[in-house]
Amino acid sequence: MHFLPLRAGRRAVAAPPWCASPEQARGMVPRLRMHYLYSVVMVILNWSWWRHPGPRRRPVRDAGGRSPRWGWLLLLLGVLCADARAQVPGELERQVKAAYLYKFAGYVEWPDGSFARPDAPLVIGVAGADALAEQLEQSVAGHSVNGRVVQVKKVRRGVALAGLHVLYLGALEKTALQEMLAASRGLALLTVSDSDEVYAMGSMINFVMAEDKVRFDVALKPVAQAHIRISARMLLAAYRVQTGGA
Repeated sequence: MHFLPLRAGRRAVAAPPWCASPEQARGMVPRLRMHYLYSVVMVILNWSWWRHPGPRRRPVRDAGGRSPRWGWLLLLLGVLCADARAQVPGELERQVKAAYLYKFAGYVEWPDGSFARPDAPLVIGVAGADALAEQLEQSVAGHSVNGRVVQVKKVRRGVALAGLHVLYLGALEKTALQEMLAASRGLALLTVSDSDEVYAMGSMINFVMAEDKVRFDVALKPVAQAHIRISARMLLAAYRVQTGGA
């Protein structure tokens, strides 16, 4: 039986019997961690439906509002994040965001005509974050959303956004961000950002760090303007929901 050496002061861990070598076992860790992240995200998004199966009012939170009943689930996600960050800084944060981007698509309804064919893929564009795009591409391999294959596309400045259904805006120059947001207007395109500045420019969803946990805010005005509908389950899982203009 093979053993995987850990950091100094820790015992060696036996490689699972289905792994032929320690290298193979190490290679499985990111994939297993990713599947676990998906499970945690799904629990967070689905738990509200279990608690409230009937019609619900749209949740409204103020600038500092939180939903207490989500605390223990989000704490679980936070503990997972803290554990992996200690191993590879930044890697798990990308994995969490990749998991969210994939799961967001399952809780969004696009208007008729958003897909060219009944079997057309759901395309997630990633701009200014190649590492996240590669992580997302690995994560969605073999997965689908509502029967549609998920494709990941790296988006460069000046490229047409038509055909995308989700667009993540990462580390780009301000002018490039403004151009992409302007180009997204009039399209049924869910825009996701990673900074308060871009969120204020008009993105629909924004990742935030709250108590060392990856959370997300939702702005309903640009969502409505794009004729996109977001499930109440996803809104309940949001850190904050903004009902007015950005």
